[in-house]
Amino acid sequence: MTRLGFVLDSGSCIGCHACTVACKSEHEVPLGVNRTWLKYVETGSHPQTDRHFSVMRCNHCEDAPCMSICPTNALFRADNGVVDFDDDNCIGCKACMNACPYDALYIHPETMTAHKCNFCNHRVTEGLEPACVVVCPTQAIRVGDLDDPTSELAQLHASGEGLVRSPEQNTNPRVIYKNANPASLDPLASFIANDGMIWADTTPGHPTATPVALGAAPKRDDGQEMARTTYTTAHSLTWGNKVAGYLVTKAVAAGTMMMAALLTVLGHGDSQAVVGVVPPMLAGALLALTGVLLVADLKQPGRFYYLITRGNWESWLVKGAYLLGGFAALTAAWWIVGLTDTGSVLPWLVAPTVLLALATAGYTAYLFGQCEGRDLWQEPILLPILLWQTVVGGGAAYMLMALVMDVPEAATLQWVFLAGLVANALLVAVETRGKHSRHVTMAIADLTQGGQKGLFKIWVFAGIAAPVALLLVALLLGGNGTIPAALAGASALGGLLAYENAYVRAGQSVPLS
Repeated sequence: MTRLGFVLDSGSCIGCHACTVACKSEHEVPLGVNRTWLKYVETGSHPQTDRHFSVMRCNHCEDAPCMSICPTNALFRADNGVVDFDDDNCIGCKACMNACPYDALYIHPETMTAHKCNFCNHRVTEGLEPACVVVCPTQAIRVGDLDDPTSELAQLHASGEGLVRSPEQNTNPRVIYKNANPASLDPLASFIANDGMIWADTTPGHPTATPVALGAAPKRDDGQEMARTTYTTAHSLTWGNKVAGYLVTKAVAAGTMMMAALLTVLGHGDSQAVVGVVPPMLAGALLALTGVLLVADLKQPGRFYYLITRGNWESWLVKGAYLLGGFAALTAAWWIVGLTDTGSVLPWLVAPTVLLALATAGYTAYLFGQCEGRDLWQEPILLPILLWQTVVGGGAAYMLMALVMDVPEAATLQWVFLAGLVANALLVAVETRGKHSRHVTMAIADLTQGGQKGLFKIWVFAGIAAPVALLLVALLLGGNGTIPAALAGASALGGLLAYENAYVRAGQSVPLS
């Protein structure tokens, strides 16, 4: 058995970029993306300063989160232990990029598939060394085998003298750093100061510790002074509007069917239009839109069916696809029953419909939990937030339906909608005001005070405060409160979309390299 890895000797590295150039040449890596790159960090204060160089790349982890989340097994473990990739299997979902705590993956602008350092496996299998090892003038990059106890890599690993990046992620990296300054390996131990100094304005696309984030988490975990990142590479946003939109569409679809199920339990299963026909039609349309958003977000949308034909059952992307499909099938069954006006059958569909609705709404918490690089998304409170957002989405949908239809138990649904809004607000308040790791603290600072502050405020006012006030008015008006309740629904949906956009972006705001 072989478990190949790298020793990266930062004490010997002179920052010449030969490894970066050799890697680009060997693999025809385009400009703007990198399989391997250098990071420069400065410590101390003038005139007593030091500059440290560290090579950044895939860590070929023992417990590789990119492999677990990859829905089509495009990332796989080679016989020599290297984490390699297969272009022909990749659908370009970018999940691996969020799962990797090391910024190691990128989307190739020509193949539109995920690429990264693969240890020059085509060379290694032929008995040659990786290109970066061959060109390094100071032999700062060395290959080792963890299964060979005499190798430098194995000895550094066993003795604990070597350092690894982000050890708290428990991925067990096979890239061991020797003579490295911890500030160059910890992305939260340094910041980019855009003050016109040399190199400082060359990496605008790289997430860095903003003043707001630093103010929220002013001290390093190790108690040392913050260092200064003077050179690194750009790593752009991976998931954006489409992922945020999909969170909303499936929440509203699931919530609509849950409200229809509630009305059925309350004895209104024979209300054909408002319980049996229109809700599954609306939910079906929203589920279809969910699928469109997911496929549109792929860099290889024509391969979307690989989720089924080449699915990796470790990935919650695959599990989620089946849950969405199952919920869509059950929604169609509800619609058929509703069309035939057999209200006596609907109660039998209530339990499975509610269970699949909850699964549809909540599985994203487990998908985001596989994104090891995004600590905000891994907070356990995400699941209850998603479930209560479903109540909000369903309540909002029924408030709007009441404008054109006679909705039974309108006051009851308004109270349920109100409960969803209040619960959602309280859960987010707990999340944003609690004590967290430095990474999560900085992401929450971006969410509430930094780059996403505007969207977050929209959610606070349009997504919570306004709907709550309008619903209270509607409840006071009783049977004449249809219009304020509908306005509450429209406002809540707009606020929910703003929140999801802010949340998805804030999770990706904290630097990983």
